[in-house]
Amino acid sequence: MLRHLALPCLLLAACGRGTHANHAPTAETRSATGAATGVARADSGRGPRMIPLGPLSGDVQILFGDPDAEGQPFVMRIRELPGTIVPPHSHPVDEHITIVQGTWYFGFGERFDSTALRELKTGSYAFAPSGTTMFARSPEPAIVQVHGIGPFKIHWHHGMITFDDPAAGTTFRFKRGDEVMTERGRGRIRHGYASGTLIQYEIEAADGTLFMAQESGVRRP
Repeated sequence: MLRHLALPCLLLAACGRGTHANHAPTAETRSATGAATGVARADSGRGPRMIPLGPLSGDVQILFGDPDAEGQPFVMRIRELPGTIVPPHSHPVDEHITIVQGTWYFGFGERFDSTALRELKTGSYAFAPSGTTMFARSPEPAIVQVHGIGPFKIHWHHGMITFDDPAAGTTFRFKRGDEVMTERGRGRIRHGYASGTLIQYEIEAADGTLFMAQESGVRRP
């Protein structure tokens, strides 16, 4: 899941202008944290531990194991920023999902479909068998805990381009550091993500809070 992938349009097709044709992303597979901004470890080996739920400093907090290690169990928490849409993707292993904070909207299918989203409140559980295509959105902040047996790679069905990729210059209308206006207020762009027709930005408000915005809803002050 993307934080990172972080997202509130009801129809994915209306969320962004799409990437330029010469850089249209195709399906690709990345590591479990390949699109994450900030990965922290909260575990201390394989011994007994207790890790309370608290604010996450980055997108991913690994509680146990290594999600990229083959045949090894892992547990991690993922921070979903308000305004986030998680594009269609799948994993080569089973995924167990528990909502530990907030409300998250989750669905199955090859294309983002708002009518297929199910509301998962705190304490809810979802299971996605290996190879299942899924998507999600987070109108408000949420923390999702995921566990399974690695390697927990992510197959983005419409590719994934970020500010760190060579195609960024011809994919995004805005760049890191730009000051912009959105429906959630004013802020400065920290990162960008593009998958198929969806283009979204991670934005930091003046008070330090973070949120996501679709490119169609972002403008210069």
